[in-house]
Amino acid sequence: MSTRDDDILDFDFFDEEDAPSWEEPEGTETPPPSPERGGRGRGSGFRPPRNLTPLLRLIGLIALAILVIVLLVVWVEGCTESAQRDRNSTYLADIGSIGNASAKLGQQVSTLLTTPGLNEEDLDAKLGGYAQTADNQMQQAADLNAPGAMVVPNAGAVEALRYRANGLRGLQAAFKEATDETDASAAGELLLAQTRRLLASDIIWTDSFQEPARVVLEDEGIAGLDVPSSQFVTADDLVSQSSLAAIWQRIQGASTGGTPTGLHGSGIAYVKALPSGQLLSATTETTILVTEDLQFEVGIEDTGESQEVSIKVTLTIPKQPTPIVKTATIPIIDAGETKSVVFTIGALVPFGEQTTVKVDVDPVPGETNTANNTAEYPVVFSL
Repeated sequence: MSTRDDDILDFDFFDEEDAPSWEEPEGTETPPPSPERGGRGRGSGFRPPRNLTPLLRLIGLIALAILVIVLLVVWVEGCTESAQRDRNSTYLADIGSIGNASAKLGQQVSTLLTTPGLNEEDLDAKLGGYAQTADNQMQQAADLNAPGAMVVPNAGAVEALRYRANGLRGLQAAFKEATDETDASAAGELLLAQTRRLLASDIIWTDSFQEPARVVLEDEGIAGLDVPSSQFVTADDLVSQSSLAAIWQRIQGASTGGTPTGLHGSGIAYVKALPSGQLLSATTETTILVTEDLQFEVGIEDTGESQEVSIKVTLTIPKQPTPIVKTATIPIIDAGETKSVVFTIGALVPFGEQTTVKVDVDPVPGETNTANNTAEYPVVFSL
C-alpha cells in the first residue's frame, strides 16, 4: 500500500467537528447519584429549567390582571346598585310629593262640602278649580321618568289620579244637574255616583301603585325605601247617600238665601276619660288616675232634624297660671247621629284638688235651645 492510500484510509468523518464531551467543566463537582433512581448514569437524568424567574413573573402578572378585573366588576356592580337605588329613591320622592298634594286636595274638597252657608255658585267655582288642579297632578305623574320596572306602578298612580280628576268634574256636573231636583234622595244618588269614583281612586292607588311598587323594590333587592300612600276620601259621610242628600239640601237652602228652617240643634251626649273609660258625671265627683296617655273623649249628638257641619267643641280644665284649653271640630253630622272628638291632655293637670272639666259646643245655625251645649264635670286628678 502506498503512502497515498494511507492518507485516504486515514480520513475521519468527524475531523471538522469536535465530538460531544460528557465531561463536567473544570471546577464542577459531579452530583452524587440519586438514591431514588439507583445511581443511574448521568446521561439518563431529567434536568429542570435552570431559570424560573421569567415564568413566575408571567404567572404573577396574569394573577394580578385577574384580580384587577374582578375588583373592577365588583366596583361596577356596586355603582350600578347604588345608582339604581338613587333613581328609585328620587322617583318615590317625586310621586310621593304628588300623592301628598292630591291627598290635601281631598281634604279641601271635604272642607268645602262641610262649609256652613255654602251656596251653589261658590261650590261650582271651587269644584271647577279643584278639578283643574287634579288634572295637573295627573299630568305631573304621567311626566315622571319612572326607573325600570317602576313604569308599571307609575301607570297605576296615574290611573288613580285620573279617577280623582274625573270624580271632581263629575261631582261638579252632578250638583248642576241636581239644581232643579226636588227629591233629596235622588240628588244624593247623583252625587254618590261621583264620590264613589273618588273612593275608588284610593283603592287604585293602593292596589295598582303601592303594592306593585313594593314588589319591584323587593325584586331588585332595594331596602329602606318607603312607598308613599295617598288617601283622597277621609270622611265616610262623602260616600253615604243620606249624607250627600243632606249636603245637597243644605246647599240648596243657602242658595235661596233663606234662614234655616226646621229643628236644628246639637248637644253633649257624654264625656269619658281615656284610657280608663270612666264616664264623667255632672253631679258626682270623679277621681281620675292620671297617666301620660290621659285623654278625654266627648260625644256630640245632632239633636235636630237636619245635617249640621263644622261643629266646634272646646274642653277646658282650670289651672294656674294658664288653663288647659283644647278645641276640635266635627266636620259633618247627620240628624240623630252621635260623633266623638278626642282631646289629648297628658299629665299636665292640677293634682290633689277638686277641679272641673268643662265642655262647650258652639250652637249650630237655627238652634234655639242651647241648654245642653255646655256642661261642667267635677273631678279630682290623682297619681
